Amino acid sequence: MHLFSKQQAKTNGLAQFISMNYLAHAYLSFGQTDILIGNMISDYVKGKRKFEYPPAVQTGIMLHRNIDTFTDAHPATKQAAALLKPVVGAYAGAFADVVYDHFLATDVQRFTDESLNAFAHRTYEALYAAYDLLPERFRGMLPYMKQQNWLYNYRTLSGIESSFGGVFRRAKYLEHTPAVYNVFEKQYEAFRECYNDFFPAVYAYTAAQLELLKKDS
Repeated sequence: MHLFSKQQAKTNGLAQFISMNYLAHAYLSFGQTDILIGNMISDYVKGKRKFEYPPAVQTGIMLHRNIDTFTDAHPATKQAAALLKPVVGAYAGAFADVVYDHFLATDVQRFTDESLNAFAHRTYEALYAAYDLLPERFRGMLPYMKQQNWLYNYRTLSGIESSFGGVFRRAKYLEHTPAVYNVFEKQYEAFRECYNDFFPAVYAYTAAQLELLKKDS
């Protein structure tokens, strides 16, 4: 999902900002390897470069972008971002996306502690198996993703704090502040409600979009 809307990117000159919320995109690939690859690398593939990839990977790239658009427009995302906007401004959507991944990682209807860890390692293995297809910048990041087990660590509060730090490091126009984590802690149940409203909707939407994209490919 986008760290902020396309309009915000144009307004703030931040179009090259790369998202940090990989768990949802991995999960919304429905166990299909080529879709997973495209879904995970989409932010690193600009413009017509998507046509350099196999058709099924292209489908994953487009699926990622459709998920982003749906996420930006959903009322729950706007509500979550509104809670964060006073402390991080236009980057509120970035932090809201990371928050969503925390609640996905802790969603007992979707993961146990053990199954999340297994899912994370299957994802890393699939990405390494497609290493030659990955964009150079994604290749450079992948060892850190695996070694630090990013996908699993969305489950922990320390992992979320670290992910917030990753957003700050990538944000050109934002100074690091502990205020965003304080908002996360204070508004934890409100964020959970946003996730509970949003995620079933994005899951159903993505499943339907994937079938449409496959028909069109």
